[in-house]
Amino acid sequence: MTTHHTINRTTAIACLILSMSLVGSYVALSKPLTLVLPVLLLAWLRFGIGGLAMLHWLKKPMHEPLMTPQTKRLVFIESLLGNFLFSICMLYGVSMTSAVNAGIIMAMIPAVVALMSWVFLGERISLRIWAAIALGVLGIILYTLSNSEHFSQFIRRLEVDFSIEILSSSPKIDKTPNAAAHASQSWLGSLLLLAAVLCEAAYAVIGKKLTTALSPKRISALINAWGFALMTPLGIYVAWQFDFHNVSMSNWLLLVFYALAASVWSVWLWMTGLRAIPASAAGVYTVFLPIAAALVGVFVLGENLNTIQIFGFGLALLGVVLATLPTREPTGEFATSLLK
Repeated sequence: MTTHHTINRTTAIACLILSMSLVGSYVALSKPLTLVLPVLLLAWLRFGIGGLAMLHWLKKPMHEPLMTPQTKRLVFIESLLGNFLFSICMLYGVSMTSAVNAGIIMAMIPAVVALMSWVFLGERISLRIWAAIALGVLGIILYTLSNSEHFSQFIRRLEVDFSIEILSSSPKIDKTPNAAAHASQSWLGSLLLLAAVLCEAAYAVIGKKLTTALSPKRISALINAWGFALMTPLGIYVAWQFDFHNVSMSNWLLLVFYALAASVWSVWLWMTGLRAIPASAAGVYTVFLPIAAALVGVFVLGENLNTIQIFGFGLALLGVVLATLPTREPTGEFATSLLK
């Protein structure tokens, strides 16, 4: 039972676009932090700063009922999948396969979100939404194929976005001429990337389910709290050996911006948008993540976009326009119990 008013569709779409654009922007700008802070420590500080900013969001609002055992489980699973396992599977997967292969698999997120929304939420997906998803997937794949090295760098920066890298270094790929071993490792890498796609899609679907029981602010605070709890043992271990005198004031300020953007603003915007947009349609707006990252790279970091990349982003944006056109989005209750 929904305990808060639903926002209008236009505002919801704006929230989804802003959320993914913000993620893409701070992912591209966060590289300096990875040069001065170990990822484990960065992750712990991110959740800690975000937690302090959202401390007042943890309190249950008067109009909100007590969380059921099911809701508590979903909150934990949301943080575990979206923050923790996604990063592990993604980083290992990229290290074991090619950047092009990784880009193609990761571009499938909108389609997998739609399928999981149909199975677990009973959402009926129109042909127009499927067409929008297809355009988005095709556009991102085209961009990936035209600049595989840029995508590889972008994927590596995602470890800062999701901030749950539990290894101090990526696994080493065996570069011996053993073709069979290399093929086996590439196959495993593809499976791990597919698992990462499933984790991210589950994050969107579970988030939609949670918005019917909790406010976006409380969801953001609870997910962050679980992330902080999961990271604390590893964070303390790294912090104990780290010399904080090497971190400049500008990096501390960048860390605060990163923590607020990653833990507070982007999550709150995404959960707010999900209140009025079906999860299957919301998945289309994930294309703004790589688009925003690329634009920051061009206008801030001095990188270049070629004609094929621009065309690819054009296809992705056309898909967004198609998904945004006014329509009736009926939803059903089929298979809702599967999330219990």
